[in-house]
Amino acid sequence: MAQASSDISTKRYAVVTGSNQGIGFEICRQLASHGNITVILTARDPTRVLEAVQKLKEFGLSEDLLVFHQLDVGNPDSIASLAEFVKSKYGKLDILVNNAGVSGIILDPDAFRRAGVGSLEAKGWPTHLSAYKVSKVALNAYTRVLAKRYPGESSVSATFLYGQLLMDNGFI
Repeated sequence: MAQASSDISTKRYAVVTGSNQGIGFEICRQLASHGNITVILTARDPTRVLEAVQKLKEFGLSEDLLVFHQLDVGNPDSIASLAEFVKSKYGKLDILVNNAGVSGIILDPDAFRRAGVGSLEAKGWPTHLSAYKVSKVALNAYTRVLAKRYPGESSVSATFLYGQLLMDNGFI
């Protein structure tokens, strides 16, 4: 009986968004290859994720370690559905990989003013914030924080890939 208890505590659960191709697909492959991590593959298009699951099975990964759930990260109902699925089926989530791509968001300046944030334009922010722009600003800010915290020790390698990273481009 102690063995069963130990198995439960070592079993881990991961959700990978945008897992049907490229980096997300490879992350799923590597996580599932550990043998004790159930990977929940997610994407907007169920057909493409089911194809990805089939490809992962062809790598010899156990069907028990691969689960599909539809997810549109821009839809709150879809996010809530995934959260409820993970909670009811597994009771916990150990690993979350936010890999899904989004094209950007359109902000309503009036809504921001009403929320007390002020004018976006007056603060130099565009009203259309692409995910790339926002993540680039965050990365630059964090780089400065690390540089101040660890003078002479910080090292950042920023890379840019135009287009898709496919399996043929190499492994992580």
